[in-house]
Amino acid sequence: QVQLVESGGGLVQPGGSLKLSCAASGTSFSLYLMGWYRQAPGKRRELVAIITSGGSTNYADSVKGRFTISRDNAKNTVDLQMNSLKPEDTAVYYCRQDRPRYVIWGQGTQVTVSS
Repeated sequence: QVQLVESGGGLVQPGGSLKLSCAASGTSFSLYLMGWYRQAPGKRRELVAIITSGGSTNYADSVKGRFTISRDNAKNTVDLQMNSLKPEDTAVYYCRQDRPRYVIWGQGTQVTVSS
């Protein structure tokens, strides 16, 4: 059974940086679209960034220029580098893998941006 395990969350001051990592078990990682999503308290889960099997990326407008998604197909990992963090970036961040007929979610990692 494929599992996604996120790490790297924590507390950071406004303007700071964090790097999230997602490690995937299973095979054929390179074939699948991977993404980072987030959910703030009382809000719907939203897309942060995605990266295709070919390495193309797309970002939410709110994080463009500040966040960078990348993947390492040899290590079965996808990272999210977050710079210039703002209090409104506070949320639980989830990794997602899109398979042809279903998606797989990680358990989430908390990111809190506060002074």
